[in-house]
Amino acid sequence: MSNRSGGSASLLYSLSMFGVVSVICGVLVAGLMVPFAALATAGARAGVTTVQDLPEELVIPAQGQRTSVYMANGEVLANFYEEYRIYKPLDEISPYMKEAQLAIEDHRFYEHGPLDVVGTLRALLTNVGGGDTQGGSSITQQYVKMAQIDIAKRNNDEEGIRKAQEQTIARKVQELRYAIALERELSKDEIFERYLNIAYYGSGAYGVEAAAKTYFNKSAKDLDLAESAMLAGMVQNPTATDPANNVEATIERRNVVLNRMASPDIALITVEEANEAKAEEYDPADIRKPINDCVNSRYPFLCDYVKKTITTNPMYGETPEDRENLLKRGGLEIQTEIDPDAQDAAEAAVANMVGSKDPVLGVMTQMQPGTGLIISMAQSRPEMGDGDGQTFYNYAAATEMGGAEGYQMGSTFKPITATAAVDKGIPLNATYASPSRKQFQGQVLETCNGPATVGDYKPANSTRSGTFNMRQAMAYSVNTYFVQLEINAGGCATAQMADKLGLKYAPGGTFVEPAGRDYGFDADASMTLGVAEVTPISVTETYATLAARGKHCDPVIIKSMKDANGDDVKVPDANCKQVIDEGVADAVTSLLQGVMNGTGAPATIPGGYPQAGKTGTTDSNASVWFAGYTPEVAGSAMIAIDKTNPFWADRNQSLKGLSLPDSGVYLAGSGGGDAGQIYKSAMAEALKDKPKTNFQAPPRTNIEGKNVPIPDTSGLSASEARAKLQAAGFNVGQTQVYSSAAAGTYLGVAGSGEAKVGSTVNLQYSKGPKPAPKPAPETNDDSDEKKKEEEKKKQEEEDKKKEEEKKKQEEEDKKKEDEKKDDDNGDTPSDNGGN
Repeated sequence: MSNRSGGSASLLYSLSMFGVVSVICGVLVAGLMVPFAALATAGARAGVTTVQDLPEELVIPAQGQRTSVYMANGEVLANFYEEYRIYKPLDEISPYMKEAQLAIEDHRFYEHGPLDVVGTLRALLTNVGGGDTQGGSSITQQYVKMAQIDIAKRNNDEEGIRKAQEQTIARKVQELRYAIALERELSKDEIFERYLNIAYYGSGAYGVEAAAKTYFNKSAKDLDLAESAMLAGMVQNPTATDPANNVEATIERRNVVLNRMASPDIALITVEEANEAKAEEYDPADIRKPINDCVNSRYPFLCDYVKKTITTNPMYGETPEDRENLLKRGGLEIQTEIDPDAQDAAEAAVANMVGSKDPVLGVMTQMQPGTGLIISMAQSRPEMGDGDGQTFYNYAAATEMGGAEGYQMGSTFKPITATAAVDKGIPLNATYASPSRKQFQGQVLETCNGPATVGDYKPANSTRSGTFNMRQAMAYSVNTYFVQLEINAGGCATAQMADKLGLKYAPGGTFVEPAGRDYGFDADASMTLGVAEVTPISVTETYATLAARGKHCDPVIIKSMKDANGDDVKVPDANCKQVIDEGVADAVTSLLQGVMNGTGAPATIPGGYPQAGKTGTTDSNASVWFAGYTPEVAGSAMIAIDKTNPFWADRNQSLKGLSLPDSGVYLAGSGGGDAGQIYKSAMAEALKDKPKTNFQAPPRTNIEGKNVPIPDTSGLSASEARAKLQAAGFNVGQTQVYSSAAAGTYLGVAGSGEAKVGSTVNLQYSKGPKPAPKPAPETNDDSDEKKKEEEKKKQEEEDKKKEEEKKKQEEEDKKKEDEKKDDDNGDTPSDNGGN
């Protein structure tokens, strides 16, 4: 409320009210001064000697209300509150409830001022006379007391809470002073509305709406007579009359209220109505205490992700305490896109493969492409706690959002390399010889700090080897192909593409400048094989960018939010923006569609959906992945060893051939066969009733490539020339030619002009001078002459034979022509095949 001076009118009003009480108590009032000592027969407050010394107004902040989080279908995911309260205006509260509360607490509320003289007379006569301190407070005075307690609670002021409840005349005087000011500021209806929304009704329910939902699972506007009387009776002593503690005391107090309502001086109801209401029983088993916070939420880690979205964002308060206060007292209504059916399916899919007590972790996340909204987030330890099979970590999330460590993603990184390559102009039909094992030592990798020479690095293939184009290499996840592709696309371009698409290095930083590393992944030729430890939600985020045709969105869990007044509250922005050309994304999608006929076949989503995806397995089989998407949903599944589990202390940290002790599942150690089973089950549910939208075909230039100039390498060394050609997108080979230069001497680039990006341009090396031709052997002239005659005769015979065959063909053609003329008026079947 605003601060008012009071003026002479308020002074006279205050004196008149205090005069009544003072005269009744036998206290002499002389002029303006009312000796405080005479009023405070016990515990007078030092320093306060007159009415005017008391604070005139109590500044009452808005009452704290519970925040609720809703799933896509309208179900409540979680509540957050310090006091479970749902504010309701007076016209949305049952008339029975209003009448019952006034009847038992202050039935003349609308007739008297801030002081109920009759009630206060009775209380003061008893208190001054040395008896037990009694009540008699009006609704306004009670509201003041409740508000003072509420303010002290907010400030963690235990002394303030105690003083607000002292049974002394000193407190009553201060309470009355505030009540006088309050009734100048607010109407009776406004005060009563606030009262009904601040009062405590037991079992953690503050206000009538929360109480109605807690005890009767209905809104306050729907309370009947018996229900209203029960709630109204609890305000006086909510602990003693809480049905959870003593239902007999609750019913007894309810009946007192009903008798009061039926008493002749009030006559709000008839005796018959009172008796009928008294006959109703109450079962304490009907009490529904709302879940507070996340531990006991249906989906605790989704709940915690929502909570941390608020408490870690400065947009919602300068300090974490401010944000926590908004969440627990702000009365927010938070809407998410969490699909409980999809979440249940994801949790079931994970549980079917990995048990909560297994020494491995299972994770499944799903997002909506083009919006960033999280659809589901499931893990093999779904319960929050420190018990066996429980955890406080969200294994899908980054550390600031409750996550643990990251996990190597294996070959699910390869689509990022392909995206960087296609973005550079390297076509899908770029063909490289990809042997089972290839040494890359000495090759040049273009980093963000310039060219760098690859050290001793000799990766091997785990599937097929040979010569492949990009489509074939992706389908069979050919390692030696993709290391070459990373080199040709550039380490810098590949690392920057990972950042663009949304992949997050779990320890922090970017792929170019990762936290805790001496150098970026742009200088690592093995980056394309998924050696970086990443967060699972960011893998889904990356694939969602491809599903949205190059439009990246940050993962967000809050779709919309309203404050306690129903006004919109700004939500974290997904920052959606186009990070690569649509055609580039379409080209990579076409590659990943082919995977579903290769290593990804076991993870195929049933139902005939157009789909794209990629398997991932680390070298040691410590983690296996499957990530993929349709145009409507993107998702990723992971199974990884839990490195903190003592199970692995004396074992090879590999999933291959492992029988899980809890779930009993045998793991093959493959992305499609293990993680893919989680993925396809979860995605099938998430896609239920979704359209089967086709992907867009990629531009022809992304498939075939385009011609670009071969860069001039004059005057450069072999390594410099290689780096320049690779930077231009060419694959670099080498050839040897005879030359006057010594063998092994670098001669330059073979060819000039233009060539397709991704094609091979050779460096030429000398293999020394061309050897002198050997002298022709001596010949016998007669023998040569005879040989020539035989060859001539043979040629004549061959010519004759060809002439006969030609004649025969002409006769057959003439015959067919005659037959065709005969059939001109008839139908003949087509011999063209279908397309």
